[in-house]
Amino acid sequence: MTDLPSIDAVFSALEDLRARRPLVHNITNYVAMSVSANVLLALGASPAMVHAAEEVEDFVAISDALAVNIGTLSPPWVAAMRAAVMRARALGKPWVLDPVGCGATAYRTQIAAELAALAPAVIRGNASEILSLSGQVGAAGKGVDSSARAEDATAAAALLAQRAGCVVAVTGATDYVSDGASCVGVHAGHALMPLSTALGCSLSAVTAAFTAVRPPRLAAVAALAVFGAAGAVAAQRCQGPGHLPAEICDALYRMDHATLARHARLSA
Repeated sequence: MTDLPSIDAVFSALEDLRARRPLVHNITNYVAMSVSANVLLALGASPAMVHAAEEVEDFVAISDALAVNIGTLSPPWVAAMRAAVMRARALGKPWVLDPVGCGATAYRTQIAAELAALAPAVIRGNASEILSLSGQVGAAGKGVDSSARAEDATAAAALLAQRAGCVVAVTGATDYVSDGASCVGVHAGHALMPLSTALGCSLSAVTAAFTAVRPPRLAAVAALAVFGAAGAVAAQRCQGPGHLPAEICDALYRMDHATLARHARLSA
């Protein structure tokens, strides 16, 4: 697949998302819950933070997409993740994996690899996470932060996409989306964004929302472009990272075609 998505196609996906208001089931970490929920609402989706193993299967059944984020792991949450993912697979619901901190510990890496083998629509992570999940030795980042550039992980993303049969999105100064055969560069965002916690996790939730209205490759590109454009707009209104999440929510809510085209660019 070599066709390059257009900004028009990205904005059309956003319009359809706003019209449909997909229900996105999130199994995410404590740090990210509030920010992710607000981001999804501002985007035009409907968030739900549901973690109990006793109800995740039922909630997947009424949701349009699932986001699984391993940021704050514990055995009960891992059991819930497994149950939710298996239910999503059985029902044909798209789901997105955020392998937070993959490579930092053996347990975290094991769980990320196990979940990646369960047919996610998209895996979204930073360069160190994708390098580690693809099997690169010594690729661990600084805790949950990346110690590598996204450009350094494009080959690993392609390998992981081929092996897992999914789309892989690597985020950094420039973001990359690989389906194993082709790679799309997404030029958007701002240098303040990595300095505000939970924004990467929120991006994975946004990616899940887009999988409810578009195939995985375009969903990932659209999520990165729209969220990155919102980050660029928000950063212009901030003197530092403290208020950035709130400004991103406002920018997502107001996002129009002209703003998207001005602050996001796609390349092959």
